[in-house]
Amino acid sequence: MTSLPPIAVFDLDGTLAETAGDLVGTLNVLLRREGLPALPLEEARDMIGAGANALIQRGFSAAGEPLPTDRLERLFEAFLEHYGAHLCDHSHLYDGLVEALDRLQADGFLLAVCTNKVEEHAVALLDRLGIGQRFAAICGRATFPFFKPDPRHITATIERAKGDPARAVMVGDSRSDVDAAKAAGIPVVAVTFGYTDTPVEELGPDRVISHFSELPGAVEALVPGRRARAAE
Repeated sequence: MTSLPPIAVFDLDGTLAETAGDLVGTLNVLLRREGLPALPLEEARDMIGAGANALIQRGFSAAGEPLPTDRLERLFEAFLEHYGAHLCDHSHLYDGLVEALDRLQADGFLLAVCTNKVEEHAVALLDRLGIGQRFAAICGRATFPFFKPDPRHITATIERAKGDPARAVMVGDSRSDVDAAKAAGIPVVAVTFGYTDTPVEELGPDRVISHFSELPGAVEALVPGRRARAAE
């Protein structure tokens, strides 16, 4: 019987693409609408990673205005509306990513995305960046009844993509990625160029890379024997 293929699951923001300019830009639109000062990009960059709700909460807290639930819900809807119209004003893929994806696919890997971004926005952004068609599944915050750091977000993404969970690897940039992968029993590669308030080396990933040229070698070390099995 033919086995399921190996699979590499990627986070999106801060992993596949540099999206901070558009995300923080939208946050600052909301802050200014509410009469609050905008946040510098470098200050707000590491607030990204847990989804729009968390970014709004963190941003308003940093501006000295914690949010009650009803106000957060209103701001969340406003965030989605504005961000949906400005998904790719400044966002771009990281250097070396396309070549790394080419290499993984040549080695028989399926590719998937597991992100805390809204699925609709994730699909649209990846399409605009020219790589959406590469992924067997693109799963967002509300695709399932759970999301990272819940490990089921990753395992359900793998199932939807029809990949082999025993030959899977997660690639991410934040605590939610590392914690979810660990809880799922899946090895994780962390990138150093993403969004995290704690250095990724301190989060305990299986491998750390600083450029996508290093990804194929990291995956080779974590998913041994993949070439032979991918051909079965």
